Amino acid sequence: MEATARSVEAEIEALLPRSEGPEAQVVEAMRYACLGGGKRLRPFLLCQTAGLFDVPERQGLRAAAAVEMLHSYSLVHDDLPCMDDSDLRRGRPTLHKATDEATAVLAGDALLTEAFAVLAAPETHEDPAVRCALTARLAQAAGALGMVGGQMIDIAAEEGRLALDLAGLERLQALKTGALIACSVEMGALLGRAGETERGRLLDYARKLGLAFQIKDDILDVESSPEELGKPAGQDEAQAKATFVSFLGLEGAREKAGVLVKEALECLDSFGAKADFLRETAIFVIERRS
Repeated sequence: MEATARSVEAEIEALLPRSEGPEAQVVEAMRYACLGGGKRLRPFLLCQTAGLFDVPERQGLRAAAAVEMLHSYSLVHDDLPCMDDSDLRRGRPTLHKATDEATAVLAGDALLTEAFAVLAAPETHEDPAVRCALTARLAQAAGALGMVGGQMIDIAAEEGRLALDLAGLERLQALKTGALIACSVEMGALLGRAGETERGRLLDYARKLGLAFQIKDDILDVESSPEELGKPAGQDEAQAKATFVSFLGLEGAREKAGVLVKEALECLDSFGAKADFLRETAIFVIERRS
C-alpha cells in the first residue's frame, strides 16, 4: 500500500505541475489537497484489481490518480464550514484553513474536473469505449446517486429533517463512502475488460469492504485520539450523529465489521493467489488505527 501510495503521488505530481501564471494559487491549493499523504486506499484497490487482469501499470496509476483527485475534492468540500467545519485533515490544517474558503471551493471544483480529464485522455487506455466506461462509472459513484447523494442524506439527518434507522444509515454510508470504494475496484476491472461474472464478484467484495471501512471509522471516532487519526476525534458523538456505534454499540459494531470482512473474503475465492493483497486489505480495514 505504501509503494502504491508513492507511485500514485508521483503520478499526481506529474499531472498537476506547478504554474507560474495568475492561476498558480488554485493549482497550489489542488496540490496541497492531493499531495498531503493519506492511505490512498482507493487507488490501491484500483491498482490491485487491475493487476488481476494484467493491466499495464501506467494505466492503473492514471486511473488511480483520477480517483484520488476526486476523493481529495470531496474531502476539501466536506471540511468546509458549511459542511463538517473541520480544522484538521491528515494531520495538517484543512485547505480552507491553510488558504481561504473561496480558494478551497475552487480547488475542489478543479480537482473534480481534472479527474475526468485524466480518464478521458488516450494515455489512460487505448480503447475509447473503456475510457467512456471509466468516466461514466466514476460520475455515477460521485454524483447524486452516489457520494453527493450520501452527503445530502447525512446533512438532512444532522438537521433533523430525516430520521435514520439502521437500514437508512447503511444506505447513507453505501453512497457517501462505499460508492467510491466500490467504483475504484470496478474501474480496475473495467481497465482489464473483465467479464460480468468477475466484475460482479469484485463489486460484492468492494461493497462489503466499503461498509466495513465506515463501521471502523465510526469505531475509531470513539476510541482514537486526534493525533492517531490526523483529524478531530469524537465529533460524531458531539454532533449526536447516527453511527453504527450508536445503533449497535462498540462490540456490536466490531462484530458486524468482522462478518462483512469474512463475506468480502469469500467473494475473492475464484481469483486465487493474485487476489492476496485484496484479501489483506479487507483485514487491514478493520485492524487499522487511523
